[in-house]
Amino acid sequence: MRLISFCKRLLGEHRAVAAVEFGLALPLMTAIAFAGAELTSFVTTKMRISQLALHVADNAARIGTGTVLANKQITEAQINDLLTGAGLQGDRLDLYIHGRVILSSLEPVANPNPTNRYRIRWQRCRGSKIWPSSYGRAGDSNLAGLTVGGQTATAPDDGALIFVEVAYNYQPLIARLFIPKDQITAIAAMTVRDQRDYGGGSNGIYNNENVVPSTC
Repeated sequence: MRLISFCKRLLGEHRAVAAVEFGLALPLMTAIAFAGAELTSFVTTKMRISQLALHVADNAARIGTGTVLANKQITEAQINDLLTGAGLQGDRLDLYIHGRVILSSLEPVANPNPTNRYRIRWQRCRGSKIWPSSYGRAGDSNLAGLTVGGQTATAPDDGALIFVEVAYNYQPLIARLFIPKDQITAIAAMTVRDQRDYGGGSNGIYNNENVVPSTC
């Protein structure tokens, strides 16, 4: 009888219901909060990598020294400074520790270019991540262009297309469990805006400062 009475009192007890429900829901709520925080961090990092690729391409299409009467010359020192600037922009991400930037110059094989064939005349890289270019290497020639998502990018006659690839190993805020993948890639392309002097060295780049090129 005492056991039956105790069970009846237990079934009628409601004072700890909220605490029990909270205890049962806490693991699920915590997992949802962690997943939301991790996904937000991942999306933000992906956006930053995309913007960084665009800025590198834009800056590389503008660099050079010259006058209104002379075509702009680009140098290895300028390209090194450009890549250093990208590293400063991605400093919080430790870009060159966990990632790699590949900078390529797509140019016509001849000027004029009646066959519409192109070459990657030079390529410069920086970063510890092992990541070969997905679109070609310096010296590749007789290309129809660089095809991305079914669309082909080409360079204008007497000009060049600057093509940038950024690959980065995402560093999780909490755990990789909450993200779809841990590798982020981004590409960007910009046409060289000014008349550029393509006669420097063996590939169109001058090295008057005798710096070490950021070769791939």
